[in-house]
Amino acid sequence: MPAKGKHRRTRTGPISRGILAAGTGGAVLALPLIGATGANAAEQAAPAAKPAAHSAPAAAKSTPKTYSVVAGDYLAKIAAEKKIKGGWQKLYKDNREVVGGNPSLIQPGMKLTLGAKASGSAEAAPSKATPSKAAPSEAKPAAPAEKAAAPAEKTAATASTESGTSEAGASGYAAPVENPNVTTQYRASGASWSSGYHTGSDFQAASGTSVRSIGPGTVVSAGWSGSYGNEVVIQHSDGMYSQYAHLSSLEVSAGQAVSGGQQIGLSGSTGNSTGPHLHFEVRTGPSYGSDVDPIAYLRSHGVSI
Repeated sequence: MPAKGKHRRTRTGPISRGILAAGTGGAVLALPLIGATGANAAEQAAPAAKPAAHSAPAAAKSTPKTYSVVAGDYLAKIAAEKKIKGGWQKLYKDNREVVGGNPSLIQPGMKLTLGAKASGSAEAAPSKATPSKAAPSEAKPAAPAEKAAAPAEKTAATASTESGTSEAGASGYAAPVENPNVTTQYRASGASWSSGYHTGSDFQAASGTSVRSIGPGTVVSAGWSGSYGNEVVIQHSDGMYSQYAHLSSLEVSAGQAVSGGQQIGLSGSTGNSTGPHLHFEVRTGPSYGSDVDPIAYLRSHGVSI
């Protein structure tokens, strides 16, 4: 009996274990492999998801704040209102490609980057991303949004024209500034002027004062003009020209039609100027040297000065 017990144990134990190993070996080996493969896949997927989570904050930080220039703005004013560190000089440095070579010339509608240097690629990325999101599900609402913007622009343009017309007299003409006060008369003599005399009339005007077209006409030029600084020249319906110099900002461009009393810019002290004021001329031609008495011209059109 003891011999059989040992024999039975000897045969049964190894055989049963061998059968289990042979019969279940494939399954036992296969299951861990499958489990390991799934685990490896999960481990590989997890690191792939982590960079995506980290990339979101980076994209958010790279989006700069922007400001759209409106009528009456100038860099110093924007820098003060938006609390730009470094003042208007920093704002101009960051947006030099947008503004151009003259920091005094900023036009309504310009997009300025606040607190970070403007980048063409950075500005382009949001504009491309927004339509791509709206295209699949919100393609229809996008069209009304664009249509709504058009009337808004028309309303702004209409408002400026209407306000300009209301400020003009019955003749359609107005003084270049409200409550005009002449500080330097036409033809005043002195060594301060290259021609030996004053070719226009200077009006008292603090920096940022509204400067208006004296009458209906077409803008001939608007931009930098040497000692005159920022200037606007307008040809009127009677063939005469008016000039507005030393402006801090311009709100019109060459070829634009204007009405009497319409705001065309803001006074300042750009160019060869001793302080903020408006230098105003009336000419028979668009250029320097064809000046006539500006006050007499205004009075001939019913403007009381």
